[in-house]
Amino acid sequence: MAKNVLIVDDHPVVRRGLRELLDGETGLQVVGEAASEAEALEVAEREPAPDLALVDVHLQDGSGIELVKQLRSQHEGLPVLVISMHDETLYAERALAAGAHGYIMKQAPEEEMLAAVRRILDGRFSISDEIRERLFPLETGTLTDASNGDPPVGRLSDRELEVFLLISRGWAPRHIAEKLHLSVKTVETHRRHIRRKLGLENAAELRRYAVAWGQEA
Repeated sequence: MAKNVLIVDDHPVVRRGLRELLDGETGLQVVGEAASEAEALEVAEREPAPDLALVDVHLQDGSGIELVKQLRSQHEGLPVLVISMHDETLYAERALAAGAHGYIMKQAPEEEMLAAVRRILDGRFSISDEIRERLFPLETGTLTDASNGDPPVGRLSDRELEVFLLISRGWAPRHIAEKLHLSVKTVETHRRHIRRKLGLENAAELRRYAVAWGQEA
């Protein structure tokens, strides 16, 4: 059965291009378009319900980041892929902290856009290597400022990063396991690996650090 996609962008040309791209792929269909926050929230309530929302980071009537928060609040199971003309780390960081499952440039090749869409529909996160390197620089080993002494995160694997992002949103291991289609035991193993790589003593320290990162973003 085809997966339903909602496109939110205030540029008609962009919406049309994304619709043609997605509708041309087997297993994907665009079920709604919106140009504003208010319209997006209205369309998201309609049937058939979207399985994924593509949201522009900038909208005419507000912020795509705020829309991500609203969509995640009102439709908890709806994943969001933020699309943007900007490659600034700040936008990507805030989008992920707001609850987005991915961030991609509008200029990305079609195959990268489709890969990001399918990855998120499969229950994963999607962040480009370039953005990941800027968000989690291996050289500095910090999430934010290299001078503030934060634990290193550049060595986290893709799966560990996914678990870390969900911890930053306050998710319990059981809910992380359900989201990522893993066993609770596997999630706990990832948490231990993350603590070791970040130099954190226990689960409470990991939780405080991850949540603090989410609040700062």
